[in-house]
Amino acid sequence: MSTLAIVQARMGSTRLPGKVLLPLAGAPMLQRQLERIQRASLIDTLVVATSTDPADDAIAALAAELGIDVVRGPLHDVLERFAIAIRAYGPDTVVRLTADCPLASPAVIDAAIARFAESGADYCSNTLHATYPDGLDVEVVRAEVLLEIAGVATDQPEREHVTLGVYRHPERYRLDELMGDRDLSDLRWTVDTPEDYAFVREIYDALHAQDPCFDLDDVLSLLERRPGLSRTQADGRRNAALDGLDKGAMDA
Repeated sequence: MSTLAIVQARMGSTRLPGKVLLPLAGAPMLQRQLERIQRASLIDTLVVATSTDPADDAIAALAAELGIDVVRGPLHDVLERFAIAIRAYGPDTVVRLTADCPLASPAVIDAAIARFAESGADYCSNTLHATYPDGLDVEVVRAEVLLEIAGVATDQPEREHVTLGVYRHPERYRLDELMGDRDLSDLRWTVDTPEDYAFVREIYDALHAQDPCFDLDDVLSLLERRPGLSRTQADGRRNAALDGLDKGAMDA
């Protein structure tokens, strides 16, 4: 089974423009996230999927500088960007990640891929019934299923949110999920706002110099020592962009 991890990235952001290139511990946020993803042992190939918009040239340039492949496609059709990557690399399995999660956990990524492989499912994630912090989201899907969706989906939210056309149809696709042994779903570790960025910057300032390979438990330990630093769903709701959509299994 060949596994392709695709990190979707763009410069445009309503609340925090250019956020993926903001600095964390002396390097762009996207670079720090890619470094973390590369430590996942069950990924065969890593690619950044960005748009053909000139504003995203900086993302393509950074990835090239880091020696990471790039695919480019429509700005507002993220699903087509994934389809372009699948056609180019021919994987069996796709791992979907987003570029605003600089605390992504290699261990959680590997656990999701392993769960997917063991289950025989078409789709597996840790988001259907979240137990991990927002910002550690991982979705694993059969490549042929994504190509199927890309070929027929006309619903704009399905084109934008990539896997929505899979998990909203449990009658058609077999779904499975990874759940943690603790419910940490109230924690907010993603970056959508200046306040989110200030939080992850403090995490990196506190942990990265001592151990660039810090992971989930290290962040939790820091937050135990500095509870005032923590951010929760009260500071920003998980997957707010999906509000109002028929999300199928996500609401089950």
